[in-house]
Amino acid sequence: MESSQPQQQQGPKKRGRKPKPKDEKEQQQQQQSAGKMKEGKKAQQPSVDEKYTQWKSLVPVLYDWLANHNLVWPSLSCRWGPQLEQATYKNRQRLYLSEQTDGSVPNTLVIANCEVVKPRVAAAEHISQFNEEARSPFVKKYKTLIHPGEVNRIRELPQNSKIVATHTDSPDVLIWDVEAQPNRHAVLGATHSRPDLILTGHQDNAEFALAMCPTEPYVISGGKDKSVVLWSIQDHISGGSIVKQNKPGEGNDKTAEGPSVGPRGIFCGHEDTVEDVAFCPSSVQEFCSVGDDSCLILWDARVGTGPTIKVEKAHDADLHCVDWNPHDDNLILTGSADNTVRMFDRRNLTSNGVGSPIYKFEGHRAAVLCVQWSPDKSSVFGSSAEDGLLNIWDYDKVGKKVERPSKSASTPAGLFFQHAGHRDKVVDFHWNASDPWTVVSVSDDCDSTGGGGTLQIWRMSDLIYRPEEEVLAELEKFKSHVISCSSKP
Repeated sequence: MESSQPQQQQGPKKRGRKPKPKDEKEQQQQQQSAGKMKEGKKAQQPSVDEKYTQWKSLVPVLYDWLANHNLVWPSLSCRWGPQLEQATYKNRQRLYLSEQTDGSVPNTLVIANCEVVKPRVAAAEHISQFNEEARSPFVKKYKTLIHPGEVNRIRELPQNSKIVATHTDSPDVLIWDVEAQPNRHAVLGATHSRPDLILTGHQDNAEFALAMCPTEPYVISGGKDKSVVLWSIQDHISGGSIVKQNKPGEGNDKTAEGPSVGPRGIFCGHEDTVEDVAFCPSSVQEFCSVGDDSCLILWDARVGTGPTIKVEKAHDADLHCVDWNPHDDNLILTGSADNTVRMFDRRNLTSNGVGSPIYKFEGHRAAVLCVQWSPDKSSVFGSSAEDGLLNIWDYDKVGKKVERPSKSASTPAGLFFQHAGHRDKVVDFHWNASDPWTVVSVSDDCDSTGGGGTLQIWRMSDLIYRPEEEVLAELEKFKSHVISCSSKP
């Protein structure tokens, strides 16, 4: 099989977040604990395959719709693009994802067309009958860009989602007008697609931390140089398209790569790599960042390039991700290598310089890689991790004693849905703002599936998230309908 062979050659190459070098003692401890696990019968911890088999049997009950798409290569990022067409039973929408190859073919940025089935349309038996090794008929590749280096992060411009930014293993942020870019055939030796704009300013590689402003075309990025860099691409966007500068020269200088833009500001305050950044939803000038120094920092470009607030110990380990609530700009989520998600209120971030979260969400068994608030409900958010799970939480449920009797006592507070369809670390996911409660997620499970990874598009059953009284009223209505139908002669 073409997809499995290159993966075996990939060896230690990065998949997902780059591992940090461990000292020999830590490695020995890990090897010993791994050996002990193998010796036992693992009665308490079912294997990945056992958990997956159990999950698949529940798909018709848990999901309103699910599409499983096997990838040839691992993807480190997935994002929804603009909605293209609305029809009776499904909508068509752009989907952006990356392909991280082993070098036998170039790395690519993929623009796909996705058929999103509308709620309560898919039959239960249909959504459960998918082949893990197959491509989904709902996802079709539309265009390929040959990316200079692997794509670690994709972010779309909210004001015009056909314009995207990408992070690779370099100091630059690349801006692409994906509709204007020519389609390319990814073969060995092919020249790179030329970005429409290059954002310069980092002094070292910037790989993961990337965000677009919700209200204006501003971009922020963080990297290994411990800095957060802010750009405006306003001047280079006209009528929805990026303004082309003079025709590039033939040499190897920057002009041959595309026009470039310098930063509006470079913000310093972190003491290690900046792993993620997020804009305040209500302000172009305010943003936050997290990093491997365990810090959460808030910035305000109007008052200078130093931290406005620095939370010295937001978590007990490296911070991997951050998101700012689009419905309530006081609430900020962080995810960490300490396996937890924490929620902070920016009005009360610290206590004696140490992070003082409103709540710690403890439902993952490995490092949290991605957190994102739901666009549909202000108290709901998702978190994905290296344990292969994508958890959906509702902060409104925390502390409420009105729990269903059937709910396990060990279920973490606030956790109300667990997407367990991936068999390895879930490196990225994205809520669909055009289609409520629909999520796209990607995992690198080449070791489990024999392929490069898995992309899944799914929507949980509305019976799970709707208010209980609403669901009960609907069931009563259904029951009375059944009774009336059966009583007819």
